[in-house]
Amino acid sequence: MTTTRTAIGAREAERTRARLERWRKTRPRGVAMPEELWAAAAKRARRHGVYPTARALGLEYNKLKRLSGHADRTERATPPPTFVELTVPPPGDVAGCRIELTRPGGST
Repeated sequence: MTTTRTAIGAREAERTRARLERWRKTRPRGVAMPEELWAAAAKRARRHGVYPTARALGLEYNKLKRLSGHADRTERATPPPTFVELTVPPPGDVAGCRIELTRPGGST
């Protein structure tokens, strides 16, 4: 059985992949990957996606996601709550009017 790697723009990623392979072959055991290599991988992830980049380069998905800024985007996808002014109709216009507020956790 052969292992296939996901293409992330072969020509663009080849230099990053070569740098990673060179570092992996020469690094002492237990040494963390240099920040400049993570930065190069994060740049690729922003352009080609986190999963394809992590798979093609053999990197940890969650750390690459965090460094590429994708983790922050999902948290910012929901806009923060804003002030909403409610005007109450005069008595008699709307019978049985009810206002229900929901917290972010889902409780009302």
